[in-house]
Amino acid sequence: MTPVEHSTVEHSASVCRAQRHTRVQHLVTADEQSFAALEALLATLPICATGRVFIEVPDATWIGAVAAPPRMVVTWLDRSARTGAPGTGRACAPGAALTRAVTAWADEMLCADDDQTRIDLLGGYLGTADIADHLTERLGVDPARIKAPEHFRLFSSR
Repeated sequence: MTPVEHSTVEHSASVCRAQRHTRVQHLVTADEQSFAALEALLATLPICATGRVFIEVPDATWIGAVAAPPRMVVTWLDRSARTGAPGTGRACAPGAALTRAVTAWADEMLCADDDQTRIDLLGGYLGTADIADHLTERLGVDPARIKAPEHFRLFSSR
């Protein structure tokens, strides 16, 4: 999937201000390896897009400005400031902080049967696979609504 696929309806500032304009919520995940894909995706979203962007990075030096629509909340997840599984004393592994944050958010926010949140998982394989499993198996999200890198082959029935 290319990021442009989200733009099925023409958007402009006046369209976004209309009272009856439907705003679809977005869930976007990324890590330090997917910044280019993240920037391309965010550039295609309409100015009125709402939702969350979760970005996992190795440490705070990676945190910077992201050009997201104003109604999108960007959350940076610094692995160096987090721990691994409770009771292990291990450092936070790549994908773990992203998985914990996104599954907690999804459990709280994706609770309506008619939810139409657009989901783009751009992070590394481990976190993306765990998040996709949680969304489909635990929350019942249709796999067709989840966009992830093709080479991950998360949904073999596509």
